[in-house]
Amino acid sequence: MVKTRAAPSGSSRAATTAVATRASVDEVKGSINLRIESGTRRLIDDAAAALGKTRTEFMIECARRQALDVLLDQRLFTLNSERYGAFMQALDHPPAPGPKLVSLLRRTPAWRK
Repeated sequence: MVKTRAAPSGSSRAATTAVATRASVDEVKGSINLRIESGTRRLIDDAAAALGKTRTEFMIECARRQALDVLLDQRLFTLNSERYGAFMQALDHPPAPGPKLVSLLRRTPAWRK
């Protein structure tokens, strides 16, 4: 179960510290077993050696970085000032509901039938 704590006095640094402390208390190590081709394993080993890391350190770092990128790509986007203005305008002035939406909202939900 994940628990969250509010930062005292609204400090984002305190929130980061609290989260980091909580994560280290609950952290449990596990294993992941992978079957890979020998060429791919050699490639990973060579790249890890070039950085002075073990295969495990290299793979965890790369996988973690990629996982963060995937999740942030789905939550964070950037816009130039012109597009940001258009985006905010659309949020502030949404279009009127169309006939299909009005019809849908008038229907009795399946769980109330």
